[in-house]
Amino acid sequence: MPSYIFDHVHLRSPNPEATAAWFEEMLGAEIIRSTQQGKPRIDMKVGGQDVFIIQADGAAAAPPSAPYQGIDHFGLSVQGLDEAVAGLKAKGVQFTMEPTSPRPGIRICFIRGPENISIELLERTPA
Repeated sequence: MPSYIFDHVHLRSPNPEATAAWFEEMLGAEIIRSTQQGKPRIDMKVGGQDVFIIQADGAAAAPPSAPYQGIDHFGLSVQGLDEAVAGLKAKGVQFTMEPTSPRPGIRICFIRGPENISIELLERTPA
């Protein structure tokens, strides 16, 4: 059986520069600018993963309101969740779920990113 390894997430945005700036300012993303097929593209490293952002054209549908079918959110692990939450709140990030502990050894919260992207922040500790 073939072996599959996660490679990237691809985002469409009506304003790729603003989306990239949000990820850079709020989550410390590394911004990488490139040209693909003659068009500018913004790539990012977020949590060690590649995230590509391209300009949404007029045919792209508006972002859905949660909950919806399909990809629901992506998660970023963080050490020091309380410190991260305080810093993000100071920057004006919208929280859709305040920090909670659904089971021993894990604390989570959710934030709203550009284009209605749902992002989970989680901290794992020994139970």
